[in-house]
Amino acid sequence: MTDRLKELVDAGVSIWLDDLSRQRLTSGNLEGMIHDQHVSGVTTNPTIFAKAISDAGAYAEQVARLAAEGVSTDEAIRVITTGDVRDAADLFKPVYDDTDGVDGRVSIEVEPGLARDTEKTINQAKELWEIVGRENVFIKIPATKEGIPAITATLAEGISVNVTLIFSLDRYKAVADAFLTGVEKAIDNGHDVTKLGSVASFFVSRVDTEVDKRLDAIGTDEAKALKGKAAIANARLAFEVYEEVFATDRWREIETVGAKPQRPLWASTGVKDPSYKDTMYVEELVTSGVVNTMPQATIDAFADHGEVKGDTVRGTYDEARKVIADLEGLGISYDQVVQVLEDEGVSKFEASWTELQDTVTSALKKAAAK
Repeated sequence: MTDRLKELVDAGVSIWLDDLSRQRLTSGNLEGMIHDQHVSGVTTNPTIFAKAISDAGAYAEQVARLAAEGVSTDEAIRVITTGDVRDAADLFKPVYDDTDGVDGRVSIEVEPGLARDTEKTINQAKELWEIVGRENVFIKIPATKEGIPAITATLAEGISVNVTLIFSLDRYKAVADAFLTGVEKAIDNGHDVTKLGSVASFFVSRVDTEVDKRLDAIGTDEAKALKGKAAIANARLAFEVYEEVFATDRWREIETVGAKPQRPLWASTGVKDPSYKDTMYVEELVTSGVVNTMPQATIDAFADHGEVKGDTVRGTYDEARKVIADLEGLGISYDQVVQVLEDEGVSKFEASWTELQDTVTSALKKAAAK
């Protein structure tokens, strides 16, 4: 039987699960995915936690205890989410050790409402790092303009960072520079940068969702021929930036003390348009040195019928540039698309936080009424 996920890992792609729940932890499900599906990391967000808490009775005992203690909703969220992340980090510690800290990482996000506030983001990143207390944790910080200096400051404290919500190439260049500056400062501050990790999470499928909508509005054959191409082109050009940044003398100097590069991470890789192959955003973004964080359905789909067709990123840059140029030629502005996506992304993050608050508030009230 073909182990397609193993082929993907052998091609240099780290498979991370975009999900976490108490039930996955206690049932042995997540441990099984490490061994059977080559999962080497986990990413979380407020929507994932809201679903976990509303779907499972696994939290009932803890919620009842927190309700009896009279804690606030936000305090309860902090206790529940950091507890799950800590337990997941412990589960992934052997992977972390085996890969010298490259994989075995678990991400937890700063509150989305702080996305436009640099200082509060930095402070909460430090708090989450201290509360979880595991060196294989990533603190997720969004790549807003206000998030860029927070990334540098957090890394400078020796705290590993998952930079999330990246859409544009220009913003990614700023993220990479923030990473380099942060690691340089961490070195100056005396931190052990061999343990300092970072990924830059480029959102994929949402780019096609926005661009395809505009192509449908144009409606010409030329427009239809470009559907489903923008997201992959954008991610491939991001990898070109990655190659350029981590070939510089500046990086080479940082690398001499054992620092690891900030790997590109492909996020939002579940297909939104059912007419596209469900493994498209995995198959077309295969290259060594990247992470693909997938929902369970995408992992299962790839295990069943995914194809590793060699490196599908390196050497594709001119073709990718032509896709972006062709879209511009049709009047679809790249800069406008990525700005819309960032603004929407921040709004969606905030809405998901509200959803999590509502879920936990409801659970606390039910527990208190018993």
